[in-house]
This record gives sequence, structure tokens and C-alpha cells, in this order.
Amino acid sequence: MSQGYDIKDINLADQGLARIMWADADMPVLAQIRERFAKTKPLEGVRIGACLHVTTETANLVRTLAEGGAEVTLCASNPLSTQDDTAASLVRDFGISVYAICGEDTETYYEHVDAVIDSNPQITMDDGADVVGRIHETRREALEHIIGGTEETTTGVIRLAAMAKDGELRYPIIAVNDAKTKHFFDNRYGTGQSTLDGIIRLTNRLLAGRTFVVSGYGWCGKGLAMRARGMGCQVVVCEVDPTCALEAHMDGFAVMPREEAAKVADIWCTVTGNLNVIDEPCFKNMKDGAIICNSGHFNSEINIPWLEEHCQKKNLKPMVDEYTMPDGRKIVLLAEGRLVNLSGAEGHPANVMDMSFANQALCAEYMLKHAKGMDDKVYDVPPEIDEKVASLKLETLGIQIDELTPEQEAYMNSWKVGTV
Repeated sequence: MSQGYDIKDINLADQGLARIMWADADMPVLAQIRERFAKTKPLEGVRIGACLHVTTETANLVRTLAEGGAEVTLCASNPLSTQDDTAASLVRDFGISVYAICGEDTETYYEHVDAVIDSNPQITMDDGADVVGRIHETRREALEHIIGGTEETTTGVIRLAAMAKDGELRYPIIAVNDAKTKHFFDNRYGTGQSTLDGIIRLTNRLLAGRTFVVSGYGWCGKGLAMRARGMGCQVVVCEVDPTCALEAHMDGFAVMPREEAAKVADIWCTVTGNLNVIDEPCFKNMKDGAIICNSGHFNSEINIPWLEEHCQKKNLKPMVDEYTMPDGRKIVLLAEGRLVNLSGAEGHPANVMDMSFANQALCAEYMLKHAKGMDDKVYDVPPEIDEKVASLKLETLGIQIDELTPEQEAYMNSWKVGTV
């Protein structure tokens, strides 16, 4: 396959290569898989179409897939998450076809998605399900070549599950996001740290003593609330799920409806995967100078069109926009409502992405072997892959654990032993 690409500047490759290698040093599990892939070539000749955040961590996943023999075409899964130097290095140093430019408009974004689909992928690798959605809506001719796919994030899994429920999904997809070694760590520790990193880089505001509102108490919300409290914030959680709300309360956080939370929020971040979570009633209750942002996949979680229609907008600095309400109060929006951890910072640290992308690589290998026997639905990551990734991670950390004795194995598999 001839190499095509559309990136900002190939001359950024030296800086990109240095950053890719820096991330690689903290991704030992993926490195082990890459070493095996280089020897066994389990993906030889397989075309993989990937729509992922083009970051240094993603670069090391793509390197692993290529070492396994795959022909990878990559585009960005968010217009603001691309690291242009990383994209340049992938093109120059690793021969990957990359279509991604930081700040690209919506039209260019979907042209890049189409470029991935034009590569006639046999396996899709999505972060948000934009490739899968586009294939099923307007590019159905591509279905002829596809055997299966994987999905990286909660939002994408929700979209795909809806497609499967409606009988619209036309090939099997493994929900990498739902692996224990993904959402327990990437979503919780990765999102928690990287979101605060993005907020701090964009604002340089002291967090200690401020009221930090988190909308959504899934694994991302748990991590964000935990890290915000660790920085000295008073944390408020908004939820629609009674069980999650109760859990947040038991974890020591204040829980209240969004319209009440709006009255106290100094900084408010959404991590729900839903629509208009911060909406008109919230805007009307907010304190002057409140900062709002989003760390969910799409920028739909904040009703930005309402702000654009009813407020005067002023750009204060890159990724920081001030909206003046009719009554003079000001609301500050970060990163255009897009993923603040990737738009304002560098996304999740390499150490947690090591496990997430190890799952991606191993699930691509699994899909190639087993897709013919799979139905057109969303699958969990096979337990053996999840456990393998966890075991490899422990090994790289130098941590040993116990094993069940034969007696304990027998006890755990018996129903006959009761009170003695």
C-alpha cells in the first residue's frame, strides 16, 4: 500500500520521535507485546483503520501493530487532540499513513475519517465510534472488507451498543474500554490526573480551596473527584444514577442537582458521555467567573450553542474563551468544550495507556483469529486477555502475588463443604 498522509509539518518529526521514545520507556507491557509481534507477525498483511487520539502513547500502539505486520492508516478521533510532532514522526520514521492536524475543522476531520475508510480496513480501531458510524451511515461499501473492530472509550461503546440493539451493527466489535485493565486504571487514574493537568495548564489557577463540580460518577468521574479532593478542592458530584450518587456520598463527596451545584461551582467538569449536561438553567445560576470544561469524548456535554447565541464571546488566550451573560456575569469555557485533558495537556500518562493499548493490540490479534465465529454485536474483552495484561503489568512492576493451592482450587469449585 502506498503511503499517503495529511499532517501539519513533516519537519516536526525529530521532536515527535523523541517524545514517542520517552512515552515508550513507560510502556513496558506494550513493548513486550511488540517484541513478540515482531517475531511472529500475527497481523501480517492485515489492514487496520484506526481513529484514535494521535498522541505519543497511540504512536507506540501503532508501532506495535505495524511490527506485527499490519498496514495501519490512522486519523484523529478529536480535532484538538492531535500532537502534530507525533503525527510527523509516525509518517517519517515508521511509514504510517496519518491523517490528522491539530485544530482541523469539522469538514477536514471527516475527510480524514474518510481517508481511513478509503484504505479498505479489515479491522477498525475506534475511539468514539466515528469510523464505525460513518461506515454504517454513508460508506457501507467498506463493510465488504471488514471482519471486526475494537472500541476504546465509553462514549463509543454506548453508541455501538445502541447500534447493536437496533440491529444496525454489521460486524463484531470488542469493547476494549470495558476491560478491567482499561477502565479501572485508564479511566480512573488517567482521566483523574490528565484532566486536572489540562485545567491547570490552561488556567494556572490554584485549585486548593475551590469548589470543583464533577458531573458523572463513573470510573472517569471517580478518578477526577478523587484527584480534585487531593488538590484541596471541595468536591461536588452531580449524578442521574441513584447507585452512583449513593456511592459518591459514601465516598465523602457532596451530591446535589446540577442547578444547585451551579450556584457554588468555581470549576465544573463533565465526564458523562451525554448531551447538554451543563445547560441553560446551570448558566443562569452560575457565579461570576465560573470555569467550565469537559473531559468526556464529545463536546456535546456543554450546551455551547446556547452560550454562542446568548452571550458575548471573548477569547482570553488559546483554549480559553470568556462568555459574558446578559446580566454581566462571566463564564469561562476551556478548550472549546472538547476533551480538556488532551486539548489543554497531553492526555493520559503513558503508564496507564500501556495497559489500554496492550488490550487493543491483543484484541486485534484475537479478532483476526475468531471473527468468523462471532456475531454482529459488542463483545467484552476475553478474560484471558484482561488477565494476561494485568499479569504482564505486575511483572514489569516487579510485583509477585499468591497462587491458589490445589486444595483451595477444589474448595472454590465445590458446593459440598459448608459449616464445620
